[in-house]
Amino acid sequence: MSWREKLRLYVITDRKLCSDEVKCVEAALRGGATSVQLRLKEAPTSEIVEVGKKLRKLTRDYDALLFVNDRVDVALAIDADGVQLGIEDMPIADARRIAPHLIIGGSVYSLEEAIAAEKAGADYLGVGAVFPTSTKKDSYVRVIGLEGLRRIVEAARIPVVAIGGINLENAKEVLETKGIAGIAVVSAVMGAPDPEEAARMLRAIVDRYLG
Repeated sequence: MSWREKLRLYVITDRKLCSDEVKCVEAALRGGATSVQLRLKEAPTSEIVEVGKKLRKLTRDYDALLFVNDRVDVALAIDADGVQLGIEDMPIADARRIAPHLIIGGSVYSLEEAIAAEKAGADYLGVGAVFPTSTKKDSYVRVIGLEGLRRIVEAARIPVVAIGGINLENAKEVLETKGIAGIAVVSAVMGAPDPEEAARMLRAIVDRYLG
């Protein structure tokens, strides 16, 4: 499976939903997650690195990708596969210069931002929010809907991963978007009573549509 194919089921950590990232990520990987993003904004850098190293081992054991949210330095320190950068983070072009080997994802919320991120050198796009979500409170996050997602997928020449409010009930609608590379979820797995089973069910839906 190429790195692009490993974007199909992309699980993002959230300490508010699961306080033990390592335990929940391992469950998600057992269930079939193909990529994991460490999102740990409020913790000291030393703790992010400590958790990241544990997730690095797990993702290697399960042949999955590991991304770090926002932090190029942490991604380099733990030998992650990539980094996810938003519009308030290090510019993609600078991250590419500092860490040319990393897979860089750009978080975008409009067609204009998607075009700019691709031009700046992003390897893939995290596009949302497709549906309303409570896991991100940033003022610039807005709901673009399925139609907004479709327009970006049609315009982009790099893989697009949909994010924002995606769950077992609506994943099918998202995956019907022609050309989509995968879905990213937070609460649908990290907030599930059984993260392993939630990931397994989502993976079955993803594989049905993406082959």
